Amino acid sequence: MSIEFDLQGEHADRAYNILASLVTPRPIALITTINAAGVVNAAPFSFFNVFGSNPPMIAVAPGNRAPGVPKDTAKNIRETREFVVNLVDEAIAEQMVRCSDGLPPEESEISHAGFTIASSVVVKCPRIADAPVSMECREHSTIEVGTNRLVVGIVHRVHVREGIMDPESCRLIGGYAPIGRMASPD
Repeated sequence: MSIEFDLQGEHADRAYNILASLVTPRPIALITTINAAGVVNAAPFSFFNVFGSNPPMIAVAPGNRAPGVPKDTAKNIRETREFVVNLVDEAIAEQMVRCSDGLPPEESEISHAGFTIASSVVVKCPRIADAPVSMECREHSTIEVGTNRLVVGIVHRVHVREGIMDPESCRLIGGYAPIGRMASPD
């Protein structure tokens, strides 16, 4: 016996809670972007993952701040076509949570959360120096379906904290404790 949910009908208003609770764990991307005024935005997303290796692709689904108003991440990617995916480990988890406080676009979450930034090599947007892994990406395409937005990015450069990956074999060697989202809402 199973419980059935009609996500196109009766249960459509609960689709997020159903999917976010069942599809777990989901890795957390702390995405940095930069706006036209040079303000660095940092926002966490659990609707994110890698989706290929040739070319190396990442997809993230930044929603809307309000109906018809894209979140800063989506707006900045649309304007610059660049972003950095910073992965989150236990050491920076509390700071990542502070990045979801909903600051106005002219205020950076970086200083609010106490992060240190580092220059990227390929994209203008900085990466978070405190992150165990940062991936510099350029937007390949954005697909809008209903009120959803799916940004597909091509990974151009990856930065990995020393002691996590063997540079010869490209295999994990330890010291990496990424966190993920296990359910909704927390």
